[in-house]
Amino acid sequence: MELGVSAVRGGRKKHLADSGSLLSSPGVGFTVILISFYVGFYYNVIIAWALHYFFSSFTMELPWIHCNNTWNSPNCSDAHTSNSSDSTSLNDTFGTTPAAEYFERGVLHLHQSSGIDNLGPPRWQLTACLVLVIVLLYFSLWKGVKTSGKVVWITATMPYVVLTALLLRGVTLPGAIDGIRAYLSVDFYRLCEASVWIDAATQVCFSLGIGFGVLIAFSSYNKFTNNCYRDAIITTSINSLTSFSSGFVVFSFLGYMAQKHSVPIGDVATDGPGLIFIIYPEAIATLPLSSAWAVVFFVMLLTLGIDSSMGGMESVITGLIDEFQLLHRHRELFTLGIVLATFLLSLLCVTNGGIYVFTLLDHFAAGTSILFGVLIEAIGVAWFYGVQQFSDDIKQMTGQRPSLYWRLCWKLVSPCFLLFVVVVSVVTFRAPHYGTYIFPDWANALGWAIATSSMAMVPIYATYKFCSLPGSFREKLTYAITPERDRQLVGRGEVRQFTLRHWLLV
Repeated sequence: MELGVSAVRGGRKKHLADSGSLLSSPGVGFTVILISFYVGFYYNVIIAWALHYFFSSFTMELPWIHCNNTWNSPNCSDAHTSNSSDSTSLNDTFGTTPAAEYFERGVLHLHQSSGIDNLGPPRWQLTACLVLVIVLLYFSLWKGVKTSGKVVWITATMPYVVLTALLLRGVTLPGAIDGIRAYLSVDFYRLCEASVWIDAATQVCFSLGIGFGVLIAFSSYNKFTNNCYRDAIITTSINSLTSFSSGFVVFSFLGYMAQKHSVPIGDVATDGPGLIFIIYPEAIATLPLSSAWAVVFFVMLLTLGIDSSMGGMESVITGLIDEFQLLHRHRELFTLGIVLATFLLSLLCVTNGGIYVFTLLDHFAAGTSILFGVLIEAIGVAWFYGVQQFSDDIKQMTGQRPSLYWRLCWKLVSPCFLLFVVVVSVVTFRAPHYGTYIFPDWANALGWAIATSSMAMVPIYATYKFCSLPGSFREKLTYAITPERDRQLVGRGEVRQFTLRHWLLV
């Protein structure tokens, strides 16, 4: 839908104004932009962490192998000399492993912060890495697709080379088959849990860029006759195959770590940054030529991170430039302003307690809000603009009318499913935490303020636009539910949205 709408309307954010109503016109565009902006605050920090690890890997001996470093605590237990088979949980072991202490004490300096209300100063090493990330992003985006289109040839292809190398290495490790067996085993009872569907929907949005404006921004540069149906099938297929194959890489290493520590795989698997910056580095440290494998692994993280961050930042920059035409003539300067603003706010995440800010943003910035944005977008296109009208546009563009399957998905399946996950995500809300640290009430309130600030763009803009329209209440309502491209029909009384056929037609 996003590929089709953007290409048909020929705009990056204003396409929603042309193809929807006040419920989906620029309000949802600003929602998308604000969400992408929030995500940029902490996503670039992940790249900075990866860059720090990348530089640290150019040593004869990786710094997270032993406990004889200045940052290690007396509780550190050398994984190579201690017997962890007596541990009941690998999570308990990871609390004192060199890899865990390197990440939390050597990189983050988390031990110097007592919580989110005591962040401390920014770490100069992480700040320097963050500066390099911002510089890379700026020179990848400052000329628009002229530069980002060239950079993406490297950032989009390099991860596949590294992923293949890691897969070949991972499946040869002892215990890998146990990890792969656990990966391929399916617990169908988990499908009855609402949280599984919420996590899946959110992951799809992140993985494909749905709701972040990424697809809208880049597809708007395509020709009008571009086959968006083909692009959608190819993109989702490659994404699914990549995710599936990545699972083999992840679980082969998890199986290896589980056998190494003599614990169940469930005790090894973890979410958040711990998997990437604690478990994987420890696994790599046990391999022959560990430094080389570490460099390869973090090169993959860097290219993946830069590629994803470029898409999110491009949606922010292009969306605002399209809305405010004055910025067209000053794209380079405006791009500089956006990346600098992102850098300054990201500094909160590279302080001693920055992981707490990171966790808060990760939990609230693009959870319920991104699902809400996609829901409003689906309703605006399928219901107010109309599935039939949208299908006519697709036929004009590709020469083929969407089948009944797609029309039913747009009209009923997608809006109903998205409404379900939005409601359930609010009802089943669980407060964020980092390890044993529980966020104070004011932090949770701040998180909800961040989430609602982006969602509020839809009703705020709709109210503003409705009040600014001329005429009586009925006339205002008529213009409000009519797409901008059909406004000339209002004067003749030809308002499709006032007919029952418009709402029932699929």
